[in-house]
Amino acid sequence: MLKILVTGGKGQLAQCIKKLSSSYQFEFIFKSSSELDITNAKNIEQELSNYNYDYCINCAAYTQVDKAESDVTKADLINHIAVEKLAGACSKNQVKLIHISTDFVFSGDNSLPFLENDKTNPLGVYGKSKLDGESKILQNLDQFFIIRTSWLYSEFGHNFLKSMLKYGKEREELSVVFDQVGTPTYAMDLAEMILKIIQSQSKKYGIYHYSNEGVASWYDFAFNIFKLAEINCNLKPIRSQDYPTPAKRPAFSVLDKSKIKKTFQFEIPHWQDSLSKAIQNIN
Repeated sequence: MLKILVTGGKGQLAQCIKKLSSSYQFEFIFKSSSELDITNAKNIEQELSNYNYDYCINCAAYTQVDKAESDVTKADLINHIAVEKLAGACSKNQVKLIHISTDFVFSGDNSLPFLENDKTNPLGVYGKSKLDGESKILQNLDQFFIIRTSWLYSEFGHNFLKSMLKYGKEREELSVVFDQVGTPTYAMDLAEMILKIIQSQSKKYGIYHYSNEGVASWYDFAFNIFKLAEINCNLKPIRSQDYPTPAKRPAFSVLDKSKIKKTFQFEIPHWQDSLSKAIQNIN
């Protein structure tokens, strides 16, 4: 039976993996940041050398995009330096690493969906720290899957879906930007993709893109949330310049999923279908 370590065990993606875990003949060990500090090289080395893992799914990350602009050291520590230590320990102990990255490694100035080998150019601290983490995996490890994803949400943790459900019920009117375009991704779908990769025992290592199918603006995402949840809130589309944030975000961050679909023969659900499932699971 394959033994799998999941870091960031209390985050939304790890919780989705946990929910699906009973359907797979794997042994899972979930570790929260308080149980396994991935910024501590000694802790990581002890964990990987003592328990004979086959895979590590790294769900641990600093994801507060705006806060990262003023909390540069912490974002870099978790998303870059800790990932270097984890990759080194995985290499030493022959553990395959599945690492979650982001669409924010791109600047968003494309008009076509981003391919895995397209030029990266992050606009802010968060994106740069994640890209630096990717680079350390490439330098230190041969057996890895880096999965870039976008606009992750679920019934767990803090995310856009849960914020909209909360604010939509509390307020009469909300303004949401319509000039940032990407794809909402249901973390349960991503979790299933990750487990299918492990199940396949594939050695086609490298960088992959995964999000749900389809394209939306944040306004479209919010509109569909309110429609499916039957929330009567006046939703207004606004430009990014009318809602300034500390971190600049990509205007276009749609990911091309051709590689992951072809490699693993996996059908990806449309974001609207997955959103409907997520809202049903919350209700």
